[in-house]
Amino acid sequence: MHSGGLELALVFLLAAVIAVPIFRRFGLGAVLGYLTAGVVLGPYGLRVVTEAERVLTAAEIGVVMLLFVIGLELSAARLRVMRKPVFVVGGLQVLLCGLALGGLAMVAGLSWQAALLVGLGLTLSSTAVGLQLLSERKELTTDHGRVAFGVLLFQDLAAIPLLAAIPLLGRAGAAEFGWDDVLKAVGAVVALVIGGRVVLRHVFRVVARAQMPEVFTGAALLTVLGSAWIMQVAGLSAGLGAFIAGVLLADSEFRHELEAQIDPFKGLLLGLFFIAVGMSIDLQRVLSEPWLITGLVVVLMVVKFAILYLIGRRPGGLDPRGALQLGGVLALGGEFAFVLFNEGVKSGLIDDPMRDRLAAAVGVSMALTPLLLIAISRLLASNPIRRKERKFDSMPEDGAPQVLIAGFGRFGQIVARLLVAQKIPFIGIEHSADQVDFVRRFGNPVYYGDPAKAELLRSAGAAHVKVFVVAIDGVEENLHTVRTIRRLYPEATVFARARDRRHAWELMDLGARALRETFYSSLRMGEKVLVELGLSEDMARDHAERFREHDQRLLRAQYLIRDDEDALLQSTQDARRELEELFNADFGEGVLGEIADATRNEENVLDEE
Repeated sequence: MHSGGLELALVFLLAAVIAVPIFRRFGLGAVLGYLTAGVVLGPYGLRVVTEAERVLTAAEIGVVMLLFVIGLELSAARLRVMRKPVFVVGGLQVLLCGLALGGLAMVAGLSWQAALLVGLGLTLSSTAVGLQLLSERKELTTDHGRVAFGVLLFQDLAAIPLLAAIPLLGRAGAAEFGWDDVLKAVGAVVALVIGGRVVLRHVFRVVARAQMPEVFTGAALLTVLGSAWIMQVAGLSAGLGAFIAGVLLADSEFRHELEAQIDPFKGLLLGLFFIAVGMSIDLQRVLSEPWLITGLVVVLMVVKFAILYLIGRRPGGLDPRGALQLGGVLALGGEFAFVLFNEGVKSGLIDDPMRDRLAAAVGVSMALTPLLLIAISRLLASNPIRRKERKFDSMPEDGAPQVLIAGFGRFGQIVARLLVAQKIPFIGIEHSADQVDFVRRFGNPVYYGDPAKAELLRSAGAAHVKVFVVAIDGVEENLHTVRTIRRLYPEATVFARARDRRHAWELMDLGARALRETFYSSLRMGEKVLVELGLSEDMARDHAERFREHDQRLLRAQYLIRDDEDALLQSTQDARRELEELFNADFGEGVLGEIADATRNEENVLDEE
């Protein structure tokens, strides 16, 4: 394509807008959509773009921004905690995969120098593709997601000495690597760490005082690209520089604002990077040597998957399911392999056809990884975890609890803490064995069992309980437990957690006192917002209290007409109008009062008859 930059940008955006929604619609993920768009547009497809290497070089800024945002999520303390996944698991992955793949290359007839280059080049996985897939699937914070990130981080660190060592391996000796290069690299890292820690926060404080969003955006971009440039000049990875800058700012007050400013650029440029990677896949090479390329891809992904599974289990500490997902997300090749193989050609280690075959195998492995993860997900979904059936815990015989809490999640724990503070004896029953084991470590009297079982309630001393608190999250389980308690102990006081208004009405039918789970916390937040907007604390508290009483009246009034959908809609509209006049009117006036009074009068007439 010989048109200008504007036409090229339009083509890229059009391809992304068309391809990505289609692929995500069929559950294939955005990465595969970008890669496919790149293949179609590239020099081996429709030839809309003929110079894929230039686009790939420019698009690497997206990877730099991705690593900066990841750095913002990781403080220095968290990095210290991640020592094991980074250096132990990551180091073993590079060592074992490098030896295995390099050994196979030697068996195929390559010299030991070329085999070492090929083995270590294929060992590296794509940071951009791996992290994007984990992010799409919301798995970055899972156990296998954290191990995968640690391995990718070690690979980024290991890629630098690999690149520096290529001229030493090459027969041509295109360049010499001396101690001055080492000192230059170390000096750049030290300068960035010390300078960034001292300078960056002060710079952003000054920029923030200017209160000009465009200047803050410019400062954020300058930080990312400037730190990347410093590392690049020193012969290191540009992404490593951006990552270090992100870590330095992870504990600052500007972290969230920086992430918000960088994220739109990161998303667009990362998409462009994946399109550029797709353009670099040589379809002609794949079609001319289909069995050879297929064999390379299969060997690459099978060897890496097997080694990743093993080190994921130990020393990674993952269960079999997590180790499978780790192998699936990192079994692909990496974009840095393109750089290593190009340098290998310059140093005489491999020839151009070999470089093209390896690059094609890496590109195809990137395209296959989203499909591999989909297959693994379906396999795991078809084989859910089967836990051993645990018998209900035996209850204390000498206990005399005044309160029984059914469900000991976040909601039930807050009630329990308040009871503990008042030294009121209680007993908790929780249906999740993992949750029971967790909260028991803090000394809570919680027992495993189904609180809807009559025999379990009796053995827990429910006959002497004064108040039942049903804090179960699931609506059906919640209602079932309340029904059991009301049937066995009709005179007991039951407070029950309600998901929403309809759930609250069903609980009211059973004679329980319903408390909507988010109502009071939302009301408290609204009160704080009013204070922040200039109202006095007393006035804000009064407004919040008036709103609470109004909503309680609405809940009771709608409870009486809950089976009439039209009346419910009308009462909601009337209540909204009444709320607007609430703070200028006396209580008891308005449509809701008339609804409630009229309904009560009808019920009284029926009772008299």
